[in-house]
Amino acid sequence: MLNLITHANAIREIQLARPPVNALDLDLVRGLRGAIEAAVLDDARGIVLSGAQGLFSAGVDVPALLACDRAGVREYWREFFALCATLARCPIPLVAAITGHSPAGGAVLALFCDYRVMASGPFRIGLNEVQVGLIVPESIQLALRRIVGTYRAERLLVAGAMIESDAALACGFVDELTGVDQVVTRALHWLGELLALPSNAMLTTRRLARADLAGAYADVDALPLDEFVDAFFHPETQAVLQALVAKLKSKSEK
Repeated sequence: MLNLITHANAIREIQLARPPVNALDLDLVRGLRGAIEAAVLDDARGIVLSGAQGLFSAGVDVPALLACDRAGVREYWREFFALCATLARCPIPLVAAITGHSPAGGAVLALFCDYRVMASGPFRIGLNEVQVGLIVPESIQLALRRIVGTYRAERLLVAGAMIESDAALACGFVDELTGVDQVVTRALHWLGELLALPSNAMLTTRRLARADLAGAYADVDALPLDEFVDAFFHPETQAVLQALVAKLKSKSEK
């Protein structure tokens, strides 16, 4: 489910590799969190998160989640927010190499990184949770607000908007566009330049700059997880998600 690649400058690339769409099931969420923690323990100086060409991650594995009971759903979301906490509090820089489409959970992963390089072209990114009946919790709204600003974040979140790469660059959702085959290369280049700076000054300044994000995830168990799970089981949310899964199944059978 993950490919681990070591690059120059002690950079660890963690590539999502769960065909066909890199959907984030419980095992992948736990595996990704463990790979990030292992990279830090292995003295990696920076991390690049990447996916397959044309697709970074389709986000949460909705069919798998719908098959869970309440305890299973709660366990999943706790692990997902624990992954967000690991990203938010990671002591080394992270770059999202957004190699294609990146809806919902895929966009969340990117938002918690220091820098985002996205494939140019007809690829889309966004927190489209509202469109599929899910709420976006405050702890994730914060991650978007600190990147695109309060008003723009509100407009994107409330509409559940998915925007193409050019629009994502224009509003600051991503930092750089490049050809789909150059996304990882550019991510490595940016990270290499950052790591060339005086280490103590850079890392300390980074820690201070990200203190708000890290502070929001100081205690995962203090997040309003039960309220979020209640919202997942709201009849409207369940109906929209069931319709989405039926639509996806129909497409796959054609």
